[in-house]
Amino acid sequence: MNSPTVLIIDDEPDIVELLEMTLQRMQVRTCSAATMSQALDKLGKQRFDLCLTDMRLPDGDGLTIVRHIQQHYPQTPVAMITAYGSLDTAISALKAGAFDFLTKPVDLQRLRELVSNALRLSLSTPEQKNVTQDEADPILGISPPIVQLRSQIAKLARSQAPLYISGESGSGKELVARRIHALGARAEQPFVPVNCGAIPSELMESEFFGHKRGSFTGAIADKPGLFQAASRGTLFLDEVADLPMAMQVKLLRAIQEKAVRPLGTQQEEAVDIRLLCATHKDLAAEVAAGRFRQDLFYRINVIELRVPPLRERREDIPLLTRHILARLAVRNEMPGSTVSPETLERLSNYRFPGNVRELENILERAFTLSEGQLIKTHDIHIAPCASSQDQQPSLTQIDSLEDYLDNIERTAITQALEETRWNKTAAAKRLGLTFRSLRYRLKKLGMED
Repeated sequence: MNSPTVLIIDDEPDIVELLEMTLQRMQVRTCSAATMSQALDKLGKQRFDLCLTDMRLPDGDGLTIVRHIQQHYPQTPVAMITAYGSLDTAISALKAGAFDFLTKPVDLQRLRELVSNALRLSLSTPEQKNVTQDEADPILGISPPIVQLRSQIAKLARSQAPLYISGESGSGKELVARRIHALGARAEQPFVPVNCGAIPSELMESEFFGHKRGSFTGAIADKPGLFQAASRGTLFLDEVADLPMAMQVKLLRAIQEKAVRPLGTQQEEAVDIRLLCATHKDLAAEVAAGRFRQDLFYRINVIELRVPPLRERREDIPLLTRHILARLAVRNEMPGSTVSPETLERLSNYRFPGNVRELENILERAFTLSEGQLIKTHDIHIAPCASSQDQQPSLTQIDSLEDYLDNIERTAITQALEETRWNKTAAAKRLGLTFRSLRYRLKKLGMED
């Protein structure tokens, strides 16, 4: 097998020499360019397994190179080299599609980790990628929101950028996080999920960062924390909005410094993780209310991925129902069950405030209690939807007025877009809105392309 080749784009000879020496010791071939025009010329003539580019170049900037590679060579990871403290630049690069970033002066251990991760991603074979993305995909569905979600996951798995996964309770945020990990360069390393709301506040620092023996009463041995457990892998912080303010400060430092300090020691330990965060709360609203630090939100929300609720993907309910019932049959070593057409219609018209998790609970109860192998409408304990003469829901059916109104608005906009073949100008006119107003609503409701 040929050695991988890395393109280094920098106009500082000392930096280029340092990168070349380090990579050559890793059995990696290098090629260098001092300007953007030289780099674009080399990219057009040769395939590279990784590109390292400085932000500032004599005839352009690294962001232009990142965008060019994303457009023309999307299978080539690209990492940005920025000046120390240039956080805004690094975040801009990640949002543009960069795999990761390094700061000057370059930390050689960090460089080696970045290169190893990028090359694992770049050198995986198309056959491996196809099997991973198709046959083993646990995210089921054929609806447009799920097709789009799969596409976004495949793209984001190729990055090391911190990712914020938003979505309602039960919509499958952890499943999405696991899928991103499985498709990424860290797939062979640990995936460590953490429910931030389930850890007592007095134990949080020890749980996250570890402790040394004797650091507090009951600390009878050294214990690694969750950051150390996820080293070289992925740390998934679920319900991150539940972190107390004091812990948010410590988490921000750990993310910025890529290091943690266990309780009972003054020494920091370097950690190499990819951070994924999720919550069912509106994190921007939590920031506005003063319950979540804005600087931490800025760091973990480099890229946001929205998981659609089940009511926005009703056409997936039959497929999900069959899959859940088949899994229940295997787990309980019992014959499989099916649902009657009337039951499936009842499920398809239900609002599912608890999303896929609620569907699973409904079907598990029906699977256990139904007589025979056909699940009927009375087995699922869901009230029929309102008749055409009475479309007004009772208050017991509305768990959140804002959510209910958003759903009505989303349905009306979707219908207008479908009727106008997704012509936004025509849809705005159909709804009696200005084009700008429609754009605002699409963004607010998470319906942008």
